[in-house]
Amino acid sequence: MSALHSADSFLLSLSRAFCSPLAVFIQIQGCVICLTLAIGWAFAAYVRKREINRIEDGIKGGNSFAFLCHDIYELEHSNQVNLPRVSVVMPLKGFGEHNLHNWKSQITSLYGGPIEFLFVVESTEDPAYHAVSQLITEFKGDVDARVIVAGLSTTCSQKIHNQLVGVENMHKDSKYVLFLDDDVRFHPGSIGVLTTEMEKNPEIFIQTGYPLDLPSGTLGSYCIYEYHMPCSMGFATGGKTFFLWGGCMMMHADDFRHDNYGVVSGLRDGGYSDDMTLAAIAGAHKRLITSPPVAVFPHPIASDLTFSRYWNYLRKQTFVLESYISTVNWLMNRALFLTHFYLSWGFVAPYFMAMVHVAAALQIYIKGYSYGETTCTSGGLLLAIWLAICTFTELLSMWNLTRIEVQLCNILSPEAPKLSLDYYNWSMIFVAMLVDNFLYPISAFWSHFSQTINWSGIRYNLKNGKIHKIERNKDKGPEFTDLGGKHLYGKKAATPKASLLGSLGRSLAHWHQPKKYDV
Repeated sequence: MSALHSADSFLLSLSRAFCSPLAVFIQIQGCVICLTLAIGWAFAAYVRKREINRIEDGIKGGNSFAFLCHDIYELEHSNQVNLPRVSVVMPLKGFGEHNLHNWKSQITSLYGGPIEFLFVVESTEDPAYHAVSQLITEFKGDVDARVIVAGLSTTCSQKIHNQLVGVENMHKDSKYVLFLDDDVRFHPGSIGVLTTEMEKNPEIFIQTGYPLDLPSGTLGSYCIYEYHMPCSMGFATGGKTFFLWGGCMMMHADDFRHDNYGVVSGLRDGGYSDDMTLAAIAGAHKRLITSPPVAVFPHPIASDLTFSRYWNYLRKQTFVLESYISTVNWLMNRALFLTHFYLSWGFVAPYFMAMVHVAAALQIYIKGYSYGETTCTSGGLLLAIWLAICTFTELLSMWNLTRIEVQLCNILSPEAPKLSLDYYNWSMIFVAMLVDNFLYPISAFWSHFSQTINWSGIRYNLKNGKIHKIERNKDKGPEFTDLGGKHLYGKKAATPKASLLGSLGRSLAHWHQPKKYDV
């Protein structure tokens, strides 16, 4: 029998070391993490599927508008005229390949009550200003929409500043305000569903939803999809949740008019993240956050998303844990920081150990070493097999939830182009799981020690959890946003032509804002 080579000896020794009690615990823990995610996604899929069944049963029962509301009689004129006024505030930054479609899906809501859309930009030099102005002109007379120039933020993030300026300009009779990101596609009945839930339960402080990422094929886009998926189970409760997504937040307008619970001052005075700040306020005052089961929205990711842009996005996600509004909020963020750090590398480490076990087994087989000669047991290979089974179960559960959410989105937007699961590359998703979880702790540490981040060309610096310095430099900043790939500066952006808007407008003409007598 041939003697062990030094490289083989090292590999087999490493495999034996990974069979120690501590290493076995880490590998079993990895299996538990996989199965926990699989179970969570299975419950989330159950909640979403239950809503699909309800809609399909309603359609079979004669309610062709079940994708809009449970009871078709809610669409009668006598009910529509009593719907409360809603102001939709959309902070904009840049213009990219998906914006036009997203904006159209938002302003062509089938909500029957009075509604206004406020697009808020930093300045008229923003490429979004000209694009959305032409869109509003295209739909003039059908929707109540306008563009507001907010100016530069000085005490908070530009997004929060735009949101607060939008609130200041909303209609005096608006009962609810809905904050939307411009990179998600809304369903025709979404505003109606959110408003109905707010009317049913006045105790609701915030209603929210969550995006369904549509990867573009790059590794970075799959990393973003994988990053969002664990959180998706927290939004698929069908009701109360502790999670909040800033891309969709409906709140009582009076909470902003009167600064109830300090929502305005908390955001304005050094606020960096709108959702983390409002979630902290909700927790401090024991206010209710809910997420309806139909509040899942397609989120197309830029086709040219580079890995560096993904990295900057991840940095922004970890950076929010450095902002806080109170000591309790700081403690919660530290707990999230440590938990996510531990679980991320606790998820990745078993795969490294499994690769060592498999490589050692292959060396033994190929070179003819005997197990007695190498004193290597089959325990490591058995652990690797169990990890593979748990990983397959996890990916299957993730696939099932994504499949159901795609189906739900297609039902909720019957006139929109159909979404498909066919282009999801599950090998890439597995790689993205490892890459994203490996990089998260690195990004978190970087954010913690740097206390600075570049967000859409603006550099924010934190001190004691709040923004204390804002730097703007076009020459040193990025030209595109991270996820949407939107042009940030006018000289880099192509202004959309009226003919393109007209063509898209005609294709969605049947989604025009309905008059009350249309129902």
